[in-house]
Amino acid sequence: MLETVIIVLHLLGAIGIVVLVLLQQGKGADAGASFGAGASATVFGSQGSATFLSKFTAILTAAFFSTSLGLAYFAKERAEALSQVGLPDPAVLEVQQKPVVEDVPVLEEQAPAAGSADVPEVPGQ
Repeated sequence: MLETVIIVLHLLGAIGIVVLVLLQQGKGADAGASFGAGASATVFGSQGSATFLSKFTAILTAAFFSTSLGLAYFAKERAEALSQVGLPDPAVLEVQQKPVVEDVPVLEEQAPAAGSADVPEVPGQ
């Protein structure tokens, strides 16, 4: 239950940070306003918007960081619970090495009989 609430807050915080970053003016926007562009007059005023939005972004970023730590804690607890499902300690397990060559029956080679049709005879021997 608590983990679900933290996940929802984490997701909302991530979306909020993206929206706030996109709403803020870049550093180069002031230079454009001095050449006649009317972009410097915003809803919060020319200087007020930057401080309000940057403070709110910092608060939302701190909340996002804390929810990240909370989710990491829940992930660690879940991993510890899964590691204790009744498996023996790895130090107790004996590692068995497979043989390099398996025992495969080998047919015995027979020497070819004299006058065999498989082996041609060399003249002069």
